[in-house]
Amino acid sequence: MEVNKKNDITTGVIWKQILIFFFPILIGAFFQTLYNTVDASIVGRSAGARALASVGGSSGQILNFVFTFFMGLATGATVIIAQYFGAKEYDRVDDALHTAYTFAVVGGLALGAIGFFAVKPFLVLLRTPDNLMANSVLYVRTLFVGLVFTLIYNIGSGILRAIGDSKRPLYILIACCGLNIALDVLFVVKLKLGVFGAGLATDISQAFSAFLITYLLMKKTPNMKLSMKRMHINFNTLGLILKIGLPTAIAGSMFSVSNMIVQTSLNQMGVSVVAAWTAYGRVDALWWMVNQAFSVSITTFVGQNYGAGLPDRIKKATRQVIFMEVCTGIVLSIGFITLAPVLLRMFADGGKVIEVGVSISKILAPFYSVFAIAEILSATLRAENYVMVSTIANLLGICAFRAVWVKFIVPGGSLQEILSCYPISWTLVSILVLIYFLIMQPRILKKIYHNDNR
Repeated sequence: MEVNKKNDITTGVIWKQILIFFFPILIGAFFQTLYNTVDASIVGRSAGARALASVGGSSGQILNFVFTFFMGLATGATVIIAQYFGAKEYDRVDDALHTAYTFAVVGGLALGAIGFFAVKPFLVLLRTPDNLMANSVLYVRTLFVGLVFTLIYNIGSGILRAIGDSKRPLYILIACCGLNIALDVLFVVKLKLGVFGAGLATDISQAFSAFLITYLLMKKTPNMKLSMKRMHINFNTLGLILKIGLPTAIAGSMFSVSNMIVQTSLNQMGVSVVAAWTAYGRVDALWWMVNQAFSVSITTFVGQNYGAGLPDRIKKATRQVIFMEVCTGIVLSIGFITLAPVLLRMFADGGKVIEVGVSISKILAPFYSVFAIAEILSATLRAENYVMVSTIANLLGICAFRAVWVKFIVPGGSLQEILSCYPISWTLVSILVLIYFLIMQPRILKKIYHNDNR
């Protein structure tokens, strides 16, 4: 049971364990984001603003929606496995492993096929400019072909993190990111394959990462061994995974849906605005990487300690992680606003694109820390099997509010008027989740005390 003790986060100093777990996830998220960032940088500099807008813009929103939705489903597997691992129910860990992995393969193949043929209607629905349509369709279809590899890697790495292993997924990402950069240079710069080359480079790299994560689960993870002969779906286990994962997927996808709605308005402002929005999105991704790393850390931590029946550690960890993320958000906000012109030049040369991107940073960056509250509290509740309220909060405070804002409150508004829906919606969701957390969390912790002392 040596590996169990090594990966067990139900004992020890809480903040140290959180940070030890957090940094590999953050660095891993950084390299994961580099897949798209390198695409954007190389494509933008080698093929121009129109190509940059094609790999971002509407196509980026579609891809974000798909990936966010399936990663939400994968979170259900992470929570269930973390709870079983914390409770030392290893037979259930094994069953959940095979069910989740099989679901990832089947779901990835099905979703990739559907997405391949549904790309163009969605791009039309998002009012993608005619001069961006062909490249956008090509780029998204290329990535949908390799979607199953992306999903296998992400659910596999989520399974490893659920048992406290956040380092090996990081090592795989570093190796695959280096491969992606090399292939980008080959396909886009040398062979002049444009957006198709960028997508192909990502597909090959993701296939390599899927192979490596599968190998680790099959051969190199004691007390957890994936077997292709035992691939199956236990529908009771799948039901538990979907009970947590489906609401999480819906809640997360609300961001992508709302971004698509906003994108329809930005698309009418011209290529420079779309390119600036795409470029700032690459900078802005750093904050969301930090946000996601804290979210995954607290989800795994709470999941294991919930399974082990340790409510005091859950209470302390939630407070400490909120404090750490709010402080980090303040620092990044100041840095993004101050360094925006320099950071944006990594993705675009045009003066107009840089100017618009700087304006975007001043609208969004000051409010990062506000959303940290909603993210951490939602992750804590999710790991305790309470997911519906965060879903409803995102549905109302993110998707519905932004749709009403863009379509009815500021129709045809300026860039600042349109993008103001982001900080307002972050504030609304944080207030809704905080109220629910303050009401429900004492009851949840009391139930854990009761079950542990029974």
